[in-house]
Amino acid sequence: QVQLTESGGGSVQAGDSLRLSCAASGRSFSYSVMGWFRQAPGKERDFVGVINWSGETYLANSVKGRFTISRDYAKNTMDLQMNSLKPEDTGVYYCAAAYGSGLFLKENEYAYWGQGTQVTVSS
Repeated sequence: QVQLTESGGGSVQAGDSLRLSCAASGRSFSYSVMGWFRQAPGKERDFVGVINWSGETYLANSVKGRFTISRDYAKNTMDLQMNSLKPEDTGVYYCAAAYGSGLFLKENEYAYWGQGTQVTVSS
């Protein structure tokens, strides 16, 4: 059984930074795709970014230049560094994982999900 646990959320001011972390347990994710999604209040869950097993990344246009994704294969963790945060970045951030190659952008491509961590950015 795979378990994903997010951490690092919180309440910050616009322009601040936060670093989210996702810890995977249960199976090795050396050969896997890991992604971040977020859900704002009253809205659908949206893609934020993805990193594959070879370290390739892809970020949504709304966060390019501000967010970066990295992973530590030895620790089975993935981080999302969020800089220059905006109020529209507010939401619950979810970590997701799947076995495979490529860069997965859609929710239904991921088999495993964390419970989410809240990020609130005030103006």
